[in-house]
Amino acid sequence: MAFEGLTERLQNAMSKLRRKGKITESDVRDAMREIRLALLEADVNFGVVKDFVKTVRERAIGSEVLESLTPAQQIVKIVDEELTKVMGEEAVPLNKAPHIPTIIMMVGLQGAGKTTTAGKLAYRLKENEHGRPLFIAADVYRPAAIDQLQVVAQQVGAPVFQLGTDVDPREIVRQGLAQAAENKNDYVIIDTAGRLQIDEKLMQELADIKELAQPNEILLTVDAMTGQNAVNVAESFNQQLDITGVVLTKLDGDTRGGAALSIRAVTGKPIKFTGQGEKLTDLDVFHPDRMADRILGMGDMLTLIEKAQTDYDEKKANELAEKMQENTFDFNDFIDQLDQVQKMGGIQDILKMMPGMNNVPGLDKIQMGPKEMGHMKAVVYSMTPSERTNPDLLNPSRRRRIAAGAGRPIQEVNRMIKQFKESRKMMSKMSNGNFAGMDQMFGQGISGRLGKMAMGSMVRKQKKQKQKRLKQARKRRK
Repeated sequence: MAFEGLTERLQNAMSKLRRKGKITESDVRDAMREIRLALLEADVNFGVVKDFVKTVRERAIGSEVLESLTPAQQIVKIVDEELTKVMGEEAVPLNKAPHIPTIIMMVGLQGAGKTTTAGKLAYRLKENEHGRPLFIAADVYRPAAIDQLQVVAQQVGAPVFQLGTDVDPREIVRQGLAQAAENKNDYVIIDTAGRLQIDEKLMQELADIKELAQPNEILLTVDAMTGQNAVNVAESFNQQLDITGVVLTKLDGDTRGGAALSIRAVTGKPIKFTGQGEKLTDLDVFHPDRMADRILGMGDMLTLIEKAQTDYDEKKANELAEKMQENTFDFNDFIDQLDQVQKMGGIQDILKMMPGMNNVPGLDKIQMGPKEMGHMKAVVYSMTPSERTNPDLLNPSRRRRIAAGAGRPIQEVNRMIKQFKESRKMMSKMSNGNFAGMDQMFGQGISGRLGKMAMGSMVRKQKKQKQKRLKQARKRRK
C-alpha cells in the first residue's frame, strides 16, 4: 500500500523523540535527518524535501516547542501541519460552469488509467449529484480505446458520443459538444488520446481541443507508481496546457507515495482525486489533512465514517448497535459485517484508518482477503440456524462437524469461534460506554485520544438515537 515505508520511517523518527523527556536542538537535527532520508526514499522531489525539512526544523527549535511540557507531541503536530501544507492544505472541488454543461477534459499518458478514471468520475457525478454525463471518445489512436470507453460508460449508465477512428479528434469534440447542448447534459467528459511519452503532436492536439472546448476542468491522470516521473509528467502537461487539477491513480499499488507529496508543490496545481482500486466506486476526494494524518499513522476516521455512511445500510447499522448493547450479536450478523467490510475495502485498509492502529504489532500480518473471508463464511454456513443464533451451543462434537462441512481444520474453527466471542464482549462493553482496555487498541498520545474521541462520539450518537426511539415509543403508547 502507498506510504507504508514512509509511515514506518516517520513513526520511528517520532517515537525516538517521544522516548525522551527533554528534547534538545541536537535531537531535532537527528530527527530531521531521518525525516529527510524517509522522504527521499519515498521518491519525494528533492527541492520539496529540502524546503519541508528546513521549515519543520525552524519551527521545531523554537523555545515555545522545546521548553513546552510535551515537546515531542508539538513536533509531531508541526510535521503534520507542514505535510498538509505541502499537499495543499484543503480539498479542492471540481470547477463547475455557471451554466450546463460543465466540460471536463481528461488528459494523461497511456497506462495511467485515464479512461477508467473518466468512468469513475462520471459515476461519482451521477450518484452524488444526479448528473447526466456524456462521454466524448476523442482517442482515435489507441487500439480499442473507444471500445473500452463504451464498456465503462455502459457500467456507469451514460451515453458515449463517438465517430469512429477515421475522424479528426477536434471534429469529434465539436460535434460531441453540439449533441451535449442539444440533449442538455450536465457534464461532458472528453476522453483524449495519450501517448507512451510526451510529444509535440500530442500536445498540439490537446491544445487545439482545449481552445475548441473551453473546458472548466483539465484533469491530468497520473500513475502514482511511476514515482518521481509522475511529477515530471505533471510539470510538462501543466506547462503546455495549464491543467486545473490532478487525479493520482494506483495509490493502492506498491508505490512509495512521493508523487502525492510533490505534485502540488512543484506544479502549484491541486490533487483533486485519488484512485485506489478497479471498481467504479474507487475514486476518493483528496484531503491533504487526512492524508497527512494517515502518513503519520494517526488514522483517518473521517474517511472511514464517510465510507461507512456511503456503503452502510442505516437501518441495519441501528439494529447492529442495539444488538451490540444487548450482547445478542450472532453469526448471522457476523456474515452481514463481512459483506459490509468487503464493500468498504479490505480489512487492513479499514484498520489503518483507525487512529493508533498502525502501531499495533502484527497488523501488517493480518490476512483478510476474499479467500480468507470465503473460508470464514464457509464455517458459518456449515452451522445450523440455531448454532448461528446461539454460539454457546458449539460444543466440541458440533465444531468437528462444522470443520468437516466447511473443509477447514478444526483449529481454525476453534480460533474463529474464540475470536468471535471475544469481539462480541468488547463490542458490548464499548457500546455501553465502557472504554476499559481501549488504550491497548488505540494507544496513547494524540492518535489514542483521537481514536477514543471518535469511538466515544459514535457510541454517544447510538445512545441518543436509542433514547429518541424509546421516547417516541412512549409517546405513541400514551
